[in-house]
Amino acid sequence: MPACWFGVDRSTITRAVGEVWPLLARRGRTIAPGVRLRTLAEVIEHLGSGGRTGIVDGTEIRVRRPAAGRKDREKFVSGKNEQNAVKAMVLTGARGRLLFCSPARPASCAGITHARQSGLVKHLSDGPPVEILADAGYQGLGAQTGGRVVTPPHREFKKNPPEWYEEICERRRKVHSSRRVRVEHGIAHLKNWRAPARHLGRRELMSDTIQAVAGLLSHQQTATRTDCQAQ
Repeated sequence: MPACWFGVDRSTITRAVGEVWPLLARRGRTIAPGVRLRTLAEVIEHLGSGGRTGIVDGTEIRVRRPAAGRKDREKFVSGKNEQNAVKAMVLTGARGRLLFCSPARPASCAGITHARQSGLVKHLSDGPPVEILADAGYQGLGAQTGGRVVTPPHREFKKNPPEWYEEICERRRKVHSSRRVRVEHGIAHLKNWRAPARHLGRRELMSDTIQAVAGLLSHQQTATRTDCQAQ
């Protein structure tokens, strides 16, 4: 359709889009008019400076299956959904506002491994005190970050727990889940865009694509909030 509008060949539009995505990916996420966060270190500094809480979670995006015979073909198979996908780590504010989206990795990569490879542990250990909420898949990061990553409580009784203990654990899990659920809202807003819902292009371009969409989404959210405050 855009090719018809501008009177050019379809390949010209495809090439132009391919050149724009990396530029948008490096643009970062907008948190206020004229203020952007481009790296995970900047996001941690932003959260710590204001005493804010962050929420981290991983999301999977379906991609085309690698060609038969490729040695890394099985790396893209998700153990969770048993489909070919890539995984990105998403970090939002306490209200679900998107602050960071990592480059995509094959879906076989565990969420806690992805967090370490993205530098989350290093930035939290070296950065300001900040609370990061996470699900049970990130248990173990709390000890590595001085308690900055908060996950659901461990079960001390593996077998035949007392009734009172079950009630306490259930209450704590519900409190933690109610605080952490906002990250799911942020991921849902991200996947309202077609590209992160299911990627049909080259897998090598997925990192630029999802980070570009994250930047556009954060800009849209900032513009909407500014308009509402002006009214």
